[in-house]
Amino acid sequence: MTTFRGVLRRGRGWLPLIGAAALLGSLTVLALPTVLGRAVDAASGDPGKWVLIACGLIALGIICDVVEVIAGTACVAGTTAWLRHRLVGQVLASGPTGARQFATGDLVSRVSSNATDAARAGPATLTAVTATIPPIGSLVLLTLINPWLAAAFLGSVLLVIVVLFFFARRTAEISLAYQETQGRIAAALTEALAGLRTITAAGTADREQQRVLRLLPQLHAHGMRTWQVLARSGAQAAIVGPLVLIAVLAVGGIQLVNRRITPGEYFAAAQYAVIGAGLGSLTAVLGQLARARAGIARIAEVTAVRAVPYGALSLPNGPGRLIFDDVTVRAGDELLLDHVKLDLPGGVAIAVVGPSGAGKSVLAAVAGRLRDPDSGQVRLDGVPLTGLSHAALRTAVNCAFERPALVGITVGEAIGVGSAQPAQLLASARATHVHEFVSRMPDGYSTPLAEAPLSGGEAQRLGLARAWAAERLLILDDATSSLDTATELQISETLMGDQQRRTRLIVTHRAATAARADLVVWLDRGRVRAVGCHDELWLDARYREAFG
Repeated sequence: MTTFRGVLRRGRGWLPLIGAAALLGSLTVLALPTVLGRAVDAASGDPGKWVLIACGLIALGIICDVVEVIAGTACVAGTTAWLRHRLVGQVLASGPTGARQFATGDLVSRVSSNATDAARAGPATLTAVTATIPPIGSLVLLTLINPWLAAAFLGSVLLVIVVLFFFARRTAEISLAYQETQGRIAAALTEALAGLRTITAAGTADREQQRVLRLLPQLHAHGMRTWQVLARSGAQAAIVGPLVLIAVLAVGGIQLVNRRITPGEYFAAAQYAVIGAGLGSLTAVLGQLARARAGIARIAEVTAVRAVPYGALSLPNGPGRLIFDDVTVRAGDELLLDHVKLDLPGGVAIAVVGPSGAGKSVLAAVAGRLRDPDSGQVRLDGVPLTGLSHAALRTAVNCAFERPALVGITVGEAIGVGSAQPAQLLASARATHVHEFVSRMPDGYSTPLAEAPLSGGEAQRLGLARAWAAERLLILDDATSSLDTATELQISETLMGDQQRRTRLIVTHRAATAARADLVVWLDRGRVRAVGCHDELWLDARYREAFG
């Protein structure tokens, strides 16, 4: 889980340099009034030495500021990259079940803007801490000059500190609410973009625009609250800040008239009062720190999601026998699979049929370990899927879906996903009849995926080709529904006559596909209604109704 301390530790390569530069800069700020005061006192003599020292301190302060800016920028950039890698890695490692807890647009918001805000935690913390050194140092040095000056300074600065305290407390809450609202708007926009064809066809663009932007008034309200707090605190600091200077100048004037301090000390005291008054400018830093804490809180929600655990086992030699041992899957109070018990032979084609909502896709997801059952166990050739290593599981089991998400830069990469050898890629493409249309593209398998004119059926075939490399269990979740009849028949024949003799679990709505399968699993309302061959089950009118 990502914590504020963890983010600070990540920037430890740059934070010492930032801290050293900020500390040295603060000491320079403290030393400069004293040096200038000495130059004032030496004005009737030879102030040259003190003037040179003052120039050196000014130059040193500029160098410290430059180093602090460069190191701070590098620290934020590096920490942002680390947070984004951590976020994306955690989302992918948590699998479909974990990622489903967050809307896509909200995740994008967390990875993009919230990660940047969170990465500023280290530099902002150091800036806030080192910003307290000049006022504390001013108090100490004023005490050395004259205790009454220190008392006037302290009384006024306490008012500034109260203003900053209430500002920090109010800003943290508002920043988190603002970021959460931004995430919800991003989620709604992502949903609208995903369904843009449907929205256009339905003529509901205006209504969808209102839905996406319905939270804008709430976002505006959070923004206004932020600026109101900032403006109120800024006004309070603007009023309280000069009180520090007035109090120190008034007391210092009395002490100067009574010859208890020198003109140079009076000048130094005035400069220290200005430093104390400048404490009110910390509102910007504290606001940045509040946004960082809010960003870390939102990132922590994602990194707290449990990654899918894998074992260390490998599969023994076997035909691909698949056993569902009293498997139950729930979604809230709803039973998606209800104590499913199946012992499916290996090396055969198994059709999974049933009406909508019967649990077919859930059964396929559990078989491919895209989600784990709430109770029960799934075993492949005697080994629990949860006990297999990631490499062993994904080498043995692969899935193709009704609406495949094609990833990669080129068409070839969409099939091989960066791991298949050229010969294996070509074999998968030929088996799924992908080669027929890809070979007609100008650049063949090197055609950029974004520029490839793919129909729905061609996209499905690419998804099937990607999954074809499975060595033990090939799962098709309605993965041929968009194919024309001729192509579907060709691929079905390839599936049924698979020379590799893998187990093929095929979710289908087509009676013809079920008829060509070696075995049919009939599901209804999350339960196994029957298991047998299609011809025998076809005698049951309720089975025939499952195909509409």
